[in-house]
Amino acid sequence: MSATPQHQAKVSEREARQVAEAAREQDWRKPSFAKELFLGRFRIDLIHPHPLPADEDAQRGEEFLAKLRDFCETEIDSARIEREAKIPDETVNALKELGALGMKIDTKYGGLGLTQVYYNKSLALVGSASPAIGALLSAHQSIGVPQPLKLFGTQEQKDTFLPRCARTDISAFLLTEPDVGSDPARLATTAVPDGDSYILDGVKLWTTNGVVADLLVVMARVPKSEGHKGGITAFVVEAASEGITVENRNAFMGLRGLENGVTRLDRVRVPAANRIGPEGAGLKIALTTLNTGRLSLPAMCVGAGKWCLKIAREWSAAREQWGKPVAFHEAVGAKISFIAATTFALEAVVDLSSQMADEDRNDIRIEAALAKLYGSEMGCLMADELVQIRGGRGFETAESLAERGERAVPAEQILRDLRINRIFEGSTEIMHLLIAREAVDAHLSVAGDLIDPDKSLSDKARAGAKAGGFYARWLPKLVTGPGQLPRSYGEFHPAGHRDLSGHLRYVERSARKLARSTFYAMSRWQGRMETKQGFLGRIVDIGAELFAMSAACVRAELLRTTEEYGREAYQLADVFCGQARIRVDELFDRLWTNTDELDRKVVKGVLGGTYTWLEQGVVDPSGDGPWIADAKKGEAPRPNLRRVIEKG
Repeated sequence: MSATPQHQAKVSEREARQVAEAAREQDWRKPSFAKELFLGRFRIDLIHPHPLPADEDAQRGEEFLAKLRDFCETEIDSARIEREAKIPDETVNALKELGALGMKIDTKYGGLGLTQVYYNKSLALVGSASPAIGALLSAHQSIGVPQPLKLFGTQEQKDTFLPRCARTDISAFLLTEPDVGSDPARLATTAVPDGDSYILDGVKLWTTNGVVADLLVVMARVPKSEGHKGGITAFVVEAASEGITVENRNAFMGLRGLENGVTRLDRVRVPAANRIGPEGAGLKIALTTLNTGRLSLPAMCVGAGKWCLKIAREWSAAREQWGKPVAFHEAVGAKISFIAATTFALEAVVDLSSQMADEDRNDIRIEAALAKLYGSEMGCLMADELVQIRGGRGFETAESLAERGERAVPAEQILRDLRINRIFEGSTEIMHLLIAREAVDAHLSVAGDLIDPDKSLSDKARAGAKAGGFYARWLPKLVTGPGQLPRSYGEFHPAGHRDLSGHLRYVERSARKLARSTFYAMSRWQGRMETKQGFLGRIVDIGAELFAMSAACVRAELLRTTEEYGREAYQLADVFCGQARIRVDELFDRLWTNTDELDRKVVKGVLGGTYTWLEQGVVDPSGDGPWIADAKKGEAPRPNLRRVIEKG
């Protein structure tokens, strides 16, 4: 059977790219630390001194964190959620009563009005008690109805829906389809205008919260017609509307309590008043929403890192091998050091990005994307190291450990639960491409026509002149900088503390080297640059490490002046930067010394059947069926599995 459903329209690579490009924010109206970093300009003044929340915001946030901690300790039964694969109704109702559904919603609509900083701290806390609950709250507020309405909704829409979202109604975000993931140009769900309404038809996949949601944000394609611009458009849809069916509740390797399903819309009538923004603005709304929404995932990775560190500390002190605690064996100790240093740096990245989002002085689209990319990758590594430190007990389930009388530590569960973060809200591979596109935006804005094969000779000539002027001013600045002066960033070497100034000088030098490498690659490959995904991924990973190093140093300096553990913070920042520098040096080497070309040849051989002999000697236990379900529009072939949360 064909891998592509027969009803799905074919879209060329160029058409898909044009749709994605049109959805981007085209302008940079505010400064961006990360954007400057990729251009070789280390603008530490944009992040240092570390921004801080207002006293009133901090007090309100700390008060809620105290209530939430008590709730997590007394009301959440994580083992039950894992065992029953659902969050109990009474727990959901208690979350509503606590106000957790409205953490990010303004108080005038009945929400708590928390800042991004305290919203993320809350997700880290509740996610440590139950990652499934963290996912429910995050999907509801970070990408569900509240955030797009906050940014793009009319006053009437805010007055209608935000009070419901703050206290009673769970929301979900419906974009993905069975044959549409990160390529929305092929979106098949339609919204056909009909008087003062739209008729929605289509099937949505992986609808987090969709099984229990009361309100949905649905992305659908409006056909272009007289009076209608058309294009991918966002709608608020009542989940109980006639024609909506939850056909399946999906099950996963982790997040067993996740209420994620397949939702069919069959001739669902939605009032035009429920359209968010104009027709055709759906993808832009989604991407803008994710600019800060992406911070929720690394926030929960911070919580996971803190828990991994606690368990690693307690276990490796109690477990002895060859006459001493395992922590003092270097092979184990290195893993503990990695978890501690990485948790410190990741919290620094999330807190800094969140505070910048609250202040709204900077454009943080790259910072948020880097935080998501770095947090999801490092979170998985920390959890994997914890499982290794725990040995056989790390592989054993918490339930099994308890049955034989040992502490029920869910180490294997957190590894399974965190794994989805490398896929959620943009896979690592997609994040590499998204960040790379933003990182080279300055180059494309001056030289894009020069490398575009469809542009005329006159267009290329104008672009050449424009690019010449830009690079004549920019390239000389990449030769020398403060990173080569031994006394630069001296405030990061206070008396009696570790020296962080050397790490910042390294960041400054590496930022210029990164920019030079990018320029050389663009000169070498020109229009083929976008196909060099291995190279672009390494460029982004270097930028992520440099951003994390910067955030760690700035946070350490903040803690030195505000907390009693400033000396220890400097130690953690120092060891993290030392570890990161090793990774950065390796990534720089791999920019030009790699197997990318050979890998491409092998891939062609694999798909062409050259290596099928290598697959011999095994059996395939997979079941029958197509690789991708043929989700045709029409009436639901299955009963509705939507679950209504019973009021307590």
